[in-house]
Amino acid sequence: MTEPETLPSLPQAKLWEDFIDIFTSPSEVFRRRQTSGFGLQLLILTVVFAILVIGTKALVIPALDADIARQGAKMMHSHPEITAEMLQKQQSMGEKFGFIFVIILLPIMAMLTGLVLWLVGKIFDSKANGTQALVISTYAFFPKILALVAGGLIAYLSNPDRLNGMTRLSVGVGAFLDPDKTSPLVLALLTRVDLFTIWETVLIAIGLHVIGKVPKSQSYIAAALVWLIGALPGVLGALRG
Repeated sequence: MTEPETLPSLPQAKLWEDFIDIFTSPSEVFRRRQTSGFGLQLLILTVVFAILVIGTKALVIPALDADIARQGAKMMHSHPEITAEMLQKQQSMGEKFGFIFVIILLPIMAMLTGLVLWLVGKIFDSKANGTQALVISTYAFFPKILALVAGGLIAYLSNPDRLNGMTRLSVGVGAFLDPDKTSPLVLALLTRVDLFTIWETVLIAIGLHVIGKVPKSQSYIAAALVWLIGALPGVLGALRG
């Protein structure tokens, strides 16, 4: 990782403006923050995310319970020694601590995405160093806030019988797939074809172009590779299951 290049001074803006401009004029955000850190932005993102997770918890629990029950049924099939009582305890633990895990996972995912972005960027001669890659990934994760709001709204407006999996709360192809009837592998791949995931990918491409000085067409190819690598945990989990 190299030190950032000396860059011309840019118009200053308050940090809170970034959280609006990243949705309306992301190039300007990346241009003015290319030599800044990412820690405070990531902290604010995590706090807002946590508030929304807690606020929408009651709405999404039916979908979460359905996923836990489905996974439990597979475990009982593969391991007959597992009892219904054990699964009930697992579900209770999931309801209590699952949302905490999701909150903790967000900054970890943002930093891992930044690492992947930095490595992939090198293939395309990106000038972004490690810190700058983390700036890009942190700002690219802000659409997850809108994804939470959309998921809560979908849960509120949906018939409870439809909420048989967390993918039903997405804004994309996964929302139309019945988790009880769809291959886990197909579900893992197609749930990545989601409005907010694609939005994050576009922001990564813009960040690579502005900060990494990667040509625009190549920046979108690089972002697509980051998207594909991001699908691997879900795909591997589906194959293992």
